[in-house]
Amino acid sequence: MEFDLENPLANFEEHQNCTISQLFASESDHMLSPNSLALTHSHVLFRCEAVSLILQVQFSCNLDPFVTYLAINFLHRFMSRQEIPQGKPWLLRHVAISCLSLASKMKNVSLSLSDIQNQGCVLEAQCVHRMELLILGALNWRMRSITPFPFLNFFLSLAEFKDQALNETLKERASEIIFNAQNDIKLLEYKPSTIAASALMYASHELLSPPQYSILRASNAACEYLDEDTLSKCFKLIQKIVMMEAKDSMVYTTTSFLSSETPMSVLERSIKRQRI
Repeated sequence: MEFDLENPLANFEEHQNCTISQLFASESDHMLSPNSLALTHSHVLFRCEAVSLILQVQFSCNLDPFVTYLAINFLHRFMSRQEIPQGKPWLLRHVAISCLSLASKMKNVSLSLSDIQNQGCVLEAQCVHRMELLILGALNWRMRSITPFPFLNFFLSLAEFKDQALNETLKERASEIIFNAQNDIKLLEYKPSTIAASALMYASHELLSPPQYSILRASNAACEYLDEDTLSKCFKLIQKIVMMEAKDSMVYTTTSFLSSETPMSVLERSIKRQRI
C-alpha cells in the first residue's frame, strides 16, 4: 500500500477525530532527537550536500516531490540519531541515496540504481541495502513519517470557511510554503503540527482579507494541541523564510522551488542560512 504523507495513519477518513488525536500524540516520535540541532559546520555541510544530491536525483529522474520531501525527512531524522563520520564522500552518497530509495519504496515509485548511476553516482546495491537497514534501525522502523501535511485539513476546519475553493487555495499555498521551508534547519525544532498551523496562517495572511485572516489565526491559536507562544515564534520564522525565498527568487531569477531551482542553488542558500 502506497504511503500517503497526508494520511500517515490507517483509517484516517473513517476515524478522523480519533486519528487526529493520535497524530498529535505521535508526532514527537517523528521529530529530531533532542540536542541534535547544535550542529557543527561540518555536519551542516554534510546535510546540505546530501540534500543537494537528493534534489539532483529528483530533478534528473523527475521524481514526485513528495518522495523527495520524505527522503529529506528520513535524512534529518537519521542524522539526529546517528553519528556521521566526516571526510567520507562515499558515505554521504550512500546515506542520501538510501534515504531516497526508502522514500521511493514507501511511495511505490520505481527508482533503480542504474537511473542514479547514470547521473554519475556510482553505488553498489549491497552497500545501499546495508545502509537502508542502518537507517531503518536508527529510525526504529518508523517510516510512516508524521509531517505537517496531515494537519492542514484539521486546522482549516477550525476556521469553518464554507468556500471549498478558498480552502483548497489556502492548503496549496501552505503546502508550497512547507516544501520550501524544509531545508531550513531552524524549523526542525518545531512539531509538524506547529509548522502546519504557521504555514497556513502565513498563507491566509497573504491570500485572505484581514477579517478572514483574524478568524483563522484565532482559531489556530485557540487549538488545545498548540502552544500559542511557540506558534507565534514558528510563524515569525516561517515569515522570515518566505521573505528570504522571495529575495532569493529575485537574485536567482527563479519562480518555483520544485521546478526552476537547481540543487546547487539550494545548497548555497541552505549553507548561507545556517550562518545567519
